[in-house]
Amino acid sequence: MRVGVGGWLRALRRERRAQRRVFQLITVLALAGLVPTAVVWFQSSWRLRTVADAPAEPVVVVFGAGLDAPGKPSPYLAHRLDAALVLYREGRVRAVLVSGDNGRATYDEPDAMRDYLVARGVPAAVVVRDYAGFNTWDSCSRAHRIFGVTRAILVNQEYAIRRAVSLCETAGIDSYGIGVQEWHDQTWDYGAVREIASADKAVLIDELFHPDPHLLGPKVSTLASLEAAAAR
Repeated sequence: MRVGVGGWLRALRRERRAQRRVFQLITVLALAGLVPTAVVWFQSSWRLRTVADAPAEPVVVVFGAGLDAPGKPSPYLAHRLDAALVLYREGRVRAVLVSGDNGRATYDEPDAMRDYLVARGVPAAVVVRDYAGFNTWDSCSRAHRIFGVTRAILVNQEYAIRRAVSLCETAGIDSYGIGVQEWHDQTWDYGAVREIASADKAVLIDELFHPDPHLLGPKVSTLASLEAAAAR
């Protein structure tokens, strides 16, 4: 009887140790997922603005958000462009950098973004296209390294703007962010959930190691010239 009780106690202790290890693993995984998100929020909170109170800056950077059809921005992307349009019309920016995906011949976000703005009165000469903005880090890094941007307003969806500000600050751009609000549809819900993993990559890879964007290329001086003119 004593042997049976001893064996039962040993088994109970093993079970409790296993439960503790599982709990510790879950805790570590939860922290790994949430700490980078908290870092992004802390880094960007005081840099957030609205269209109404955004400061004057040389350029507004609009990040790509998909096309509904060739040449037609998705509603999410159109709302970002509308915010940039207001900033330009009110004289708070001199130029617009549209950064998106043109990784294949049949898909061209930057031209669709430029055409949308030009059709609404923005001069084509002040809309600069980045055809290799494949993700947020690439857009921020290329804006600084290729286009010479050092100060900018950023426009993204509300759930992603903090990460955009954090990454562009890391890339060397003094940034303010405008988060475009949306209805909570399936796309918004998916983007908000995915943002947790995106924040992990932003903090643990992009901000720590500053990887090169997928494509670089020759420097473009258009935006740097506008920024220099604004500083005078």
